[in-house]
Amino acid sequence: MPYKEKTVEKLFWSIGEVADELGVNTSLIRYWEKEFGHLLRTRRNSKGDRLFTVKEIEQLRRIQHLVKDQGFTLNGAKVRLKSDEPAPPPMQDALTEVRERLLKVRSELIALRDRR
Repeated sequence: MPYKEKTVEKLFWSIGEVADELGVNTSLIRYWEKEFGHLLRTRRNSKGDRLFTVKEIEQLRRIQHLVKDQGFTLNGAKVRLKSDEPAPPPMQDALTEVRERLLKVRSELIALRDRR
């Protein structure tokens, strides 16, 4: 069996790395974080440095595209991004789905027990 080399992917990027990737200043990213805080949930390390995930970097790319390329105002970009978000499923639907999955697991466990 041939050896498969694993690729290690970073989980978090610093604000400087993200700024280089997007071709903007770190101050602009901080500003966008302040303005679009409900859409960007950046983590911080023990020193208080911002840490960005792939999802947050993609969100920043969308903001950059809307504001810089498409000419949206910040408020217009907020509205556009909010309308693109999928609506969360209603809580009752999620609870029903979990209950059904648990019942299925329970029946499978009972079937395994009865085989003995």
